[in-house]
Amino acid sequence: MNLRKRQSLTAEVFSASMNDIMFFLMLFFIIVSTLLNPNIIDITLPTSKASQTLHVKEINLTVTKDLKYYIDNQEVKFDKLEPMFATEIAANKELTVMLRCDAALSIQELVKVLELQNRLKLKMVLNTKSN
Repeated sequence: MNLRKRQSLTAEVFSASMNDIMFFLMLFFIIVSTLLNPNIIDITLPTSKASQTLHVKEINLTVTKDLKYYIDNQEVKFDKLEPMFATEIAANKELTVMLRCDAALSIQELVKVLELQNRLKLKMVLNTKSN
């Protein structure tokens, strides 16, 4: 007769590698979410050989080739630009407007924006892509 206890088997799940898997998934989703920004406006910037970097308070003004105007990725009609810039200038005197216009934009449309800049005495910088 065998009087010894039977050894019972227990089921175990090793979760030590789950931390690594969760870390890599989190890292993947963070990287993908920064690359996929639905607020980016697709335009082709003109090219230039010289470049300059500014570190001031800025507002991005984007003009597409089909004459849509965006202030910081929010579409605005052209006649609403002047009052919006006037209120921004009242809040911040050191305001700089970063002008991003499509390379296919006509010169006349660019002149309209520059006339607005001249009326309001705005500091405006034209963004280009470097070669």
